Amino acid sequence: MRRMIGMAAAGLAASLAAAVGLGGPAQAAGDPLSAYRWKSRLLVISAPTADGNVEAQRRAVAAAREGMAERDLAVVEALGATPEAVALRRRLGLPGDGFRAVLVGKDGEPKITAPSPISTKTLFSTIDAMPMRRDEMRGR
Repeated sequence: MRRMIGMAAAGLAASLAAAVGLGGPAQAAGDPLSAYRWKSRLLVISAPTADGNVEAQRRAVAAAREGMAERDLAVVEALGATPEAVALRRRLGLPGDGFRAVLVGKDGEPKITAPSPISTKTLFSTIDAMPMRRDEMRGR
């Protein structure tokens, strides 16, 4: 997960294929998010192309690298019409013709879906209010 956070911080796209590992258990199970369940929270960035919203979300992520790592928050991009991107959009119920940012909890379920970039303040306050995150903070 740290590799993906670093890639986002550098402004590089992490492809969904690299994120879930083509042909791995996540694909076999039919759920492109299963490899992350109970390990990481995800910020999924979905769009037909890398547009201004994608770039804005990438910049926000890059500026908050430390806070993202502290919250086990990784970034997965579903750009274009690759089979992996389509599968992820289908799993989250996202349209293929516009930008969406989705915060997915460690349980694999969407917590926030937005048609524009989600601020790190909103991401972090939402995550910090989750019972699992509160337990993590008490344990550290």
